[in-house]
Amino acid sequence: MSSKAYNFHLPLSPELHELLRVESKVSGEPATSLAREALADWLRRRKKERRHAEIAAFAAEHAGTDFDLDQDLEEAGIEVIEDDR
Repeated sequence: MSSKAYNFHLPLSPELHELLRVESKVSGEPATSLAREALADWLRRRKKERRHAEIAAFAAEHAGTDFDLDQDLEEAGIEVIEDDR
């Protein structure tokens, strides 16, 4: 992350503000640090969820095409399953 910091005004509901204030007091960490950490975590999860959705959409769109599983590999997997029965 860059060493430069940007300020961002973020109005909070009274309930969210109180939860943040209490967590700050209990943890001994500044509320701004907790909010920054929570926002960074949320953005990482959103990015991961978006990537997962993009992969799932690609898989659904290309199911049964040349982009799908390798036919030889798929048949070998079926043979292994059948041999285990």
